[in-house]
Amino acid sequence: MEQLLEYIRKFGQLDLREENLIRQAFEKKSIPKASYFVACGKVNNSIAFVESGVFRSLYYNSKGDDFTRYFIYEGRFIGDLQSFLDRTPSNDYIESLTDTEIWSLDFENFSLLEKEIKVWPLLMAKLYGFVVESKLKTANTMLNLDAKERYLLFLKLYPGLANRVPLAMLASYLGITASSLSRIRKNI
Repeated sequence: MEQLLEYIRKFGQLDLREENLIRQAFEKKSIPKASYFVACGKVNNSIAFVESGVFRSLYYNSKGDDFTRYFIYEGRFIGDLQSFLDRTPSNDYIESLTDTEIWSLDFENFSLLEKEIKVWPLLMAKLYGFVVESKLKTANTMLNLDAKERYLLFLKLYPGLANRVPLAMLASYLGITASSLSRIRKNI
């Protein structure tokens, strides 16, 4: 819980009453490996802060092949925020790649925090903007690099994560085949 509160404090100040409301609103949960936190076509009913473990956001093409959009790990929020706030079906899946521990916030408690914590809407807007900007910046940078450079940038931006995700999923994220990634890894 302290890690979650510290993360929220990056985006704005909270008083003791507000921190206690957050402590009461979030629920600690364990999610086993290979489980979906968000399912495509269903409304995302909660968002969560990852205390431990790794998730990936993915989608399936018409042939049933899966493609990794990005990875989410400790110290970050997961969930389809648009689906969560608009109460509309999600377009993606979020799957646990490891056994995980999260702090989950359902829509009802989110709405309560929005009413009770005066800076909550600003905090969420800053958080959402930060997440979107980070994803776009990384995606745009990756577009201009060759496969080896993308892999090296991934290692730089996400130290240790390459060893925690399956090779095929990392290759999918990088936009290359698993065999190409295997060759790149052998040559560096």
